[in-house]
Amino acid sequence: LSHLFAQILADESEDELVPGEEQAAAHLSKQNGAGGKQEGTVPEDTDGDGQREGEEAEQDQMPVMSNKARKKKKKRKTKKPSAGEAVEDNDLEDIDSLLEKIEDSSELSQQTQSGVITDSRPLLYVEHRNLNPENELKRYFGARAVLGDQRPRQRQRQYVRSTWLTAPKNTWPRYSKTGITMQLLDTRRGVQHFTFEHHREYQQVQFKFLDAVESMDPNNIVLLLQMNPYHVDSLLQLSDVCRMQEDQEMARDLIERALYSLECAFHPVFSLTSGTCRLDYRRPENRAFFLALFKHLMFLEKRGCPRTALEFCKLILSLDPENDPLCVLLLIDFLALRAREYSFLTRIFQEWESHRNLSQLPNFAFSVPLAYFFLSQQEERPELERSQARERAARLIQLALVMFPSVLMPLLDHCSVQPDARVASHSFFGLNAQISQPPALNQLTSLYVGRTHTLWKDPAVMAWLETNVHEVLRMVDTQDPLVEESEHKRKMRYQSAPRNIYRHVILSEMKEATSALPLEVTSQPVMGFDPLPPLDSIISYTRPERTNQASYESTLSLFFRSLLPNFNLQGDVRHDGDNEAGAGQELNQGVNRLMAAMRDMLANIQFQEPPRDDNPEGDGDWD
Repeated sequence: LSHLFAQILADESEDELVPGEEQAAAHLSKQNGAGGKQEGTVPEDTDGDGQREGEEAEQDQMPVMSNKARKKKKKRKTKKPSAGEAVEDNDLEDIDSLLEKIEDSSELSQQTQSGVITDSRPLLYVEHRNLNPENELKRYFGARAVLGDQRPRQRQRQYVRSTWLTAPKNTWPRYSKTGITMQLLDTRRGVQHFTFEHHREYQQVQFKFLDAVESMDPNNIVLLLQMNPYHVDSLLQLSDVCRMQEDQEMARDLIERALYSLECAFHPVFSLTSGTCRLDYRRPENRAFFLALFKHLMFLEKRGCPRTALEFCKLILSLDPENDPLCVLLLIDFLALRAREYSFLTRIFQEWESHRNLSQLPNFAFSVPLAYFFLSQQEERPELERSQARERAARLIQLALVMFPSVLMPLLDHCSVQPDARVASHSFFGLNAQISQPPALNQLTSLYVGRTHTLWKDPAVMAWLETNVHEVLRMVDTQDPLVEESEHKRKMRYQSAPRNIYRHVILSEMKEATSALPLEVTSQPVMGFDPLPPLDSIISYTRPERTNQASYESTLSLFFRSLLPNFNLQGDVRHDGDNEAGAGQELNQGVNRLMAAMRDMLANIQFQEPPRDDNPEGDGDWD
C-alpha cells in the first residue's frame, strides 16, 4: 500500500510537468527503476535536479549504448500517452477500494459477540475525513465521477490555508483578518472552554449590520458584504434571503464562506475532533458558529450526504452537550438512520439513557428500535446477534407505542398506509390520543413524523410495525399497568417545551412542527442570525445609543409611516444613558412596535354590512 501511494504521488508530480509522449515514458520508466535513469526521461524540475543533470552529463561522456537498449527506448516512446492517464485513473479507483476495505475491516474488528460495536474512542469523536462531503460522494459514485477536472484547478488554487469544515473557492473574495479571534477561557476536568471575541473594528461592522436589518432592505446587507465580505452575521442573514428566493446554491455558498471565516479565527489548541472543547451559546459571539454548522448540515442532508451531516451534528453536540442549545438530539437519530450508522445510534442510547432520559423523546423512542430492526436484517451477522436485535427492537417499539400512541396514525397517513379495522376503530390510537396530548408533546411528535416518515415506508418495516401494534392493543385490552403508568407520565410531563426545542423547530422549518408552535413564540420576531436568543445571555459589548434617525428607510417602513404618522421603527430616542440592553434588544423592540402597529391598524378596520332587502320573502342569495 505504501509503495502504491508513493508511486501515485510521483506520477502526479510528473503528469503536471511532462506533457505528451514524455508523460507516458516518464510513467513507465518510473516502474522500471534503473532503466529510466539510463534513458534520461526524468523531468528537470523534480527533486534532485542538480544530481540528475550531473548524471546525464557523465552519461554523455560514456560509450554509446547497445542496440538492445536503443530498441527498448523506441518501444517505450511509441506507447500512447493515454496509457499513463488510464493507469492514473485505475490508481485512484484502487485507493478508494483499499480505503473502503480498511474501513470495513476496522469496523468488523470492533464487533463483539453481543452484537454491539465497542469503540474505545469518545462517543462524540469527530473524524476529519468525514467532514468532507466529497469523500462520501466518492464512495457512492467513484473518485473520477466526483472530482472530474477539479484536480488541475486545485493545484493552481491561490489559497494556502487548509481548513477542515469547508474548502475555500476561487470565486470567493480574498480573505483578510476580519476582527474575530478565539480565546481560551479556562480548563476544567480536562474540558477546555473557548469563546469568540469581536475586536473594535468588527463591532463597528456589527452595528452597521443591525442598522441594515432594521431597514428591512436586503440590499443594505449586500452593500455591507461588498465592503466586508466575511462578516459572519451578514452571510447568515443573506443566506436565508437567498434560500427564500429559491437560490439554494448561493445560500449554501454563503454558509460555507461564514464557516471558513470562523475557522480561520480558531485558537491554536481548539480541536474539532477531541470532543472536549466547549463554546457557551449564551455569548452572542459564539452563536454564529452554532448556527452556521446547523445550516450547513441541513444543506448536506438535502444534498444526499447524511454521513457528513451526521459528523457535523456530532460536532455541534460536542460543543455544548449538557445544554444542547440547538437541540440537535432531535435530529441526530434521523441522520444516523439515513447514514446507516445503526451502531452509533444504539450506543448513544445506551450510554446517555441513564442521565438524559432519551426514551422520553419520541424520536429516540421510535428510532432506536428501528435501528435494532435494521441490525437484525443484516445477513452477515451471526444468527444469535440477529435474534437479540429482534427481541430488543420488539420490546422497545412496544414501549414507544404505549408511551406515544399519537405517533402511529399520522405516521401511517404520511406513509399512505391504511390501518386495518381493529387499529382504526380502537380508541387507544384514535383521534382522542392526538387531541388529549399536551402542546409540547404535539410539537415533538409532529417534528418526528414530518422528518422521518420516509424511513418507515419499507414493506418489511411496516409488517414488523403491524405485528407490534397488535401486541400493544392486546396489552391495552388486558389493562396492563404499563399503559396507565404511561398515560400518567404524559399528563405530568411535556407541559411546556424549553426554549432550545422552539429554536430547533424554527431552524428546521418543518411545517408540521412550526404550525404547532405556541403564540408566545410565533408573535416574536425571529432573525436568521440569532433566532430566539437565550434569556440569560452574557453580553460583552453593547450597541451605542442612536442620536438620529436612520438616513435610509425601506418601502415597507415608509408605507407604515404613511398610514400611521406616529409610527417610529427605532422608537423614541433615549438620553438617559442606559446601556444595559444588548446589541439586538433595540432591534427586537422595533420589530415588536411594527407588529403592534399592524395589529392596531387591522383592529380598527371596519367592514360595511351588506345592504338588506326589504322583501322578507326573498331567497337571500348574494350572488
